[in-house]
Amino acid sequence: MSANILLNVNNIEVIYNHVILVLKGVSFVVPEGGIVALLGGNGAGKTTTLRAVSNLLAGERGEVTKGSIELAGERIEAMTPADLVKRGVIQVMEGRHCFAHLTIEENLLTGAYTRRDGKAAIAETLEKVYSYFPRLKTRRQTQAAYTSGGEQQMCAIGRALMANPRMVLLDEPSMGLAPQIVEEVFAIVKELNEKEGVTFLLAEQNTNMALRYADFGYILENGRIVLEGTAQELANNEDVKEFYLGLSSQGRKSFRDVKHYRRRKRWLA
Repeated sequence: MSANILLNVNNIEVIYNHVILVLKGVSFVVPEGGIVALLGGNGAGKTTTLRAVSNLLAGERGEVTKGSIELAGERIEAMTPADLVKRGVIQVMEGRHCFAHLTIEENLLTGAYTRRDGKAAIAETLEKVYSYFPRLKTRRQTQAAYTSGGEQQMCAIGRALMANPRMVLLDEPSMGLAPQIVEEVFAIVKELNEKEGVTFLLAEQNTNMALRYADFGYILENGRIVLEGTAQELANNEDVKEFYLGLSSQGRKSFRDVKHYRRRKRWLA
């Protein structure tokens, strides 16, 4: 984590409807060119954290009430989502959200809407996206509504790439996908990171998969970060093995078998 810091989230709190405290003093950093994973169960605060970074909280009646968020040293809490897109911060929403009535190619081209570098440059990026997602090229004239969940996820990531992003916020990329497709999607994310230099901040419940491809991880529970470390450190941590990977010294165990208070006591010890 000694690389240049691209994103610095410092002690933020998020409240919904002026009353519900969802994030409580969350702090983390994302280095330029890294892959950082936000891990935790459903309701831990992962999606809210991504929306705080991309300034999409207002649509959910949420707001950052404390702390600061900096992109390359610049405070961004007051910026609009459009301002952030211009600065290269693109979010791929949970559930993919492709335009069902548009073709795959039309969906991809919507990602280039804010670009001003000409049709030739956009066409070049489109071919690059097809090189990473060859399945999309064969389905380019198919309406998104008639494609598989995996193809829609690839389309959503490809659409983000069409904006020439500096950082992609990827929310639950494995949700609802077959294991083989999940593996394919994560492998492409890693390739985009290594070859194109795209920084990724991903929120993921599939801890095992995320730790295989991320560089660094933070574990959230009930809106707080309870553990952090390199992907290898977290994968080898006995608590993470037991609580999130279903493994312990006594063998495989279900997450539901470990009571929350026991997990929390261990985190805070």
